[in-house]
Amino acid sequence: MSDTSALPKGLRTLLYPAPDLPRAKEWYARAFGVAPYFDQPFYVGFNIGGFELGLVPDAPVATPPAGTVGYWGVDDAAAAHARLLTLGAVDHEAPHEVGGGIVVATVCDPFGNLLGLIQNPHFNPAAVR
Repeated sequence: MSDTSALPKGLRTLLYPAPDLPRAKEWYARAFGVAPYFDQPFYVGFNIGGFELGLVPDAPVATPPAGTVGYWGVDDAAAAHARLLTLGAVDHEAPHEVGGGIVVATVCDPFGNLLGLIQNPHFNPAAVR
């Protein structure tokens, strides 16, 4: 296969329903420690380590644990999990090792979305394309 232009690349954007957009924008800015780079009434975008976290005010909200869970990389899953709980998230899955030194956890944000955390010593940022 010589033409790879139609093949998927790595993850670029993860969207979260945000029916209360101002509150969600404030919560995610505190949770990730970064201000949005794009802030409009129809969409708020954050650059998280080179990837997009988008808040969409008119997207349907699923009842967790429905749907896909995106896992955001962290250096310490237990500390990140605890920090999100102090910001108003609710525990969904406590930090635990899943093998190979990889630790995962999930919380439910104040808006009903599942937010995954992953501490993965094998993740290679240089492999992102």
